[in-house]
Amino acid sequence: MRIGFDAKRAFLNFTGLGNYSRYVMDLVMRSHPGHSYVAYSPKPPRGRAVPFADRLPDLEKAGPSGLWKKFPSLWRSLAITRLLEKDSIDMYWGLSNELPLNIGRNRQTRKVMTMHDLIYIRCKSNYKPLDRWIYDWKYSRSCRKADTIIAVSECTKRDIMQFYGIPEDRIHVVYQGCDASFRQPADPARMEQVRLKYGLPERFVLTVGTIEERKNALLAAKALVQLPSDVSLVLVGRHKPYADSIVRFAAANSISDRIIELNSVDFQDLPSIYRLASVFVYPSRYEGFGIPILESLCCGTPVIAATGSCLEEAGGPASVYISPDDSDALARELNRLLENPDECARMAAAGLEYSLRFTDTAILEDLDKVLF
Repeated sequence: MRIGFDAKRAFLNFTGLGNYSRYVMDLVMRSHPGHSYVAYSPKPPRGRAVPFADRLPDLEKAGPSGLWKKFPSLWRSLAITRLLEKDSIDMYWGLSNELPLNIGRNRQTRKVMTMHDLIYIRCKSNYKPLDRWIYDWKYSRSCRKADTIIAVSECTKRDIMQFYGIPEDRIHVVYQGCDASFRQPADPARMEQVRLKYGLPERFVLTVGTIEERKNALLAAKALVQLPSDVSLVLVGRHKPYADSIVRFAAANSISDRIIELNSVDFQDLPSIYRLASVFVYPSRYEGFGIPILESLCCGTPVIAATGSCLEEAGGPASVYISPDDSDALARELNRLLENPDECARMAAAGLEYSLRFTDTAILEDLDKVLF
């Protein structure tokens, strides 16, 4: 077959959707070298995507030409459909929630899309009304046009069925994996280098993710007040205005010196930071899957996450779950784990075992059932 990818995120984005796009493109291409592949992107690879694209020598790249170069977003939404016909694409995979707006005109190409979440519906207050309307319009239209929808969790599958009325038999759950670096054996020397590089304390609770309202990191700061004074909170993620509320809370409760905010961590340092943490906390109110939880499990760090979305799917029975509004419960669980290294070791071992259901082999097996 000739398989086309929507590679915009793979080439231009270096967080969740970009990581997912690169991961599945690499996995499918390495496992099925007999097919040919075309990556459609409004701009060529940049940053970390350059070595990714270079190590896939058989990946053809297609982008806008002529006047379309002045309108790359429109090219992605409208012009790709004709290119799919011209390039004799048998299957086109929209990797980040959407397909070209006019994809329905193409009768020869099978249309596959990955739907990550419907957070713009579940957490409306976190989005501007216009943005929410655009997402809802584009993504609902794409779901209706798709022949096959891949949902990254059972939670997302339920949301697609509930809000867009898509029949269950068109939606297939295929979980996400994480970068292989998180499964590499711990390197104590490397970990110490990372500790010194970022000024990390001996004992700390870790959260990873954009510091925004939905991620709910303030809950961890509130719990920190009830933890031993030698325990700190490390926040890894982009600083959004919501982060200022954490700064104010810390100042009002005299814990400013116990909160470390890291806004630009090198990706290769992240596994060591997970391993250095005493406990990983993910109090997010809503997620499509929760990759940081899987990364933490792979690194052997116990996890406490919030109830209410899909995080139990990512963390499994070995992790601990609390209400995203209950800082007292979070503090109790943190204190219990901080005082009980044997329980942490048990959770780490069980978490590593649970993470095996998200290996490349397991995910590829599920993808093959859906795609081929």
